[in-house]
Amino acid sequence: MTEMKIVKDSISRAELKKLASEQFGDVIKTVVDIKQEIIAIGGELHSDMEVLLIENENSKREDTWGINLYPDEAEESFVEFDSMINLKPMHGNRTRNVEDEAIQKKIKEIVSRIIR
Repeated sequence: MTEMKIVKDSISRAELKKLASEQFGDVIKTVVDIKQEIIAIGGELHSDMEVLLIENENSKREDTWGINLYPDEAEESFVEFDSMINLKPMHGNRTRNVEDEAIQKKIKEIVSRIIR
């Protein structure tokens, strides 16, 4: 299994594709900290990567969002907002999706900056 890592600067789509192939095939699970604008990748579960960010980067639960990235897909299908860690009723998110469009936009901006 691939080791989880935190990415603060950048990672190539080719590297993402390689990591995805080592795990789930065409998808790689990712957690984005929208406050610090960093991501964690390579975990089997979004919750493992969320804990990694909380423990190593002092991320806050309300700032971490789970997504799935599809390295072979075009922009519209590249990011999927679906994770159990997105269930945050205390913060107004009641589904596995990221319901707030402003948060979705912020996630896409961070992903676009980090993944080249």
